[in-house]
Amino acid sequence: MEISPSLLELLKENEEIAQKFNDIEISILNILNFQDFLEKLLFEIGNKFSLPYIWICIITESPIAAQVKKIDNSTLLKTATAFVSRQQFVTVTKNRFTPLLANTALDRYAALVPKSVDWDIGSIAIAPITLDGEIVGSINQADPDKNRFAPDIDASLLERLAVKVSLCLSNVTAHERLRYMAYHDPLTGLLNRRVMERILEREFLRASRYKMQLTLLFLDLDDFKTINDTHGHDMGDKALCHAAGCLTRLKRDSDVVARFAGDEFVVILPSTSRSQAEHYMDRVKNMLAATPVSGNGSRFFLHVSHGVCCIQDPDIDSAKTMLTAADKSLYRAKMKKNQLKNTFLNNTDGVS
Repeated sequence: MEISPSLLELLKENEEIAQKFNDIEISILNILNFQDFLEKLLFEIGNKFSLPYIWICIITESPIAAQVKKIDNSTLLKTATAFVSRQQFVTVTKNRFTPLLANTALDRYAALVPKSVDWDIGSIAIAPITLDGEIVGSINQADPDKNRFAPDIDASLLERLAVKVSLCLSNVTAHERLRYMAYHDPLTGLLNRRVMERILEREFLRASRYKMQLTLLFLDLDDFKTINDTHGHDMGDKALCHAAGCLTRLKRDSDVVARFAGDEFVVILPSTSRSQAEHYMDRVKNMLAATPVSGNGSRFFLHVSHGVCCIQDPDIDSAKTMLTAADKSLYRAKMKKNQLKNTFLNNTDGVS
């Protein structure tokens, strides 16, 4: 059977397209962080297929939205990423898992296009991507030519690419989670002790070299054992997260908050004097006094004690001695608070 020249040409074209998709798959297969993965994906698709418009759309409620939003140093992703609510995405795509191609009534797809661009779109291709079986967004392509993504063309290769991207996305997400767990406390989301000690060492060396101020806070929750015994360990966990949230909300971008152990926290305050650190703690205590921990039929307020150490304090010659001094300062503050509490209770008993 003789194959016509036009059919041979079509087969050759399809083979070339399939090879391009294969090249893209290979290029993203072993990338294990979000920024490199997304940048490489967008660049390769745009480059291989000479596309004028290529971008990703992320559902804001999806598990990857927070990680993608944290990427703030990518010029490409700033103009090639759109965030939409799940409701908007479902309304536009009808929650379909297969690619959607269109070249008419394109206004209905405007929610999926980055807000910062003004593109001349004649046709569009939307390929949903998934994570653990749930749609988390889409890879989107567009062209001024209305025939480029006409609804009647074969989208099987685009669907295959979306499946491969989804599998790679699963690998990237798993790796990012492992990396996050290596650096963060799993309960509060704060940096863990190991990372904090490395940061403190770095900040100590910097402050020493440039004769800058550096202050360290060591704090813990008062009567935390009583909270666990009275309200249960779930509420104890909630109390720790509440304290971590207050410490984080009131810090500056340059400050570092970490969970040291149990109910103990450390705050590293670069370029900060003792009085400024005390002012920060006053604000933290005021926030804790104004925002109770509630749940499971319980409601209570948190109180904290803290110790302070400055790099200029006597006998401070390393990050380690600074941490030890702040810990001892916390111990003295706890002792003083307990003495005042006992004195008050004794006086109260005497009055009765």
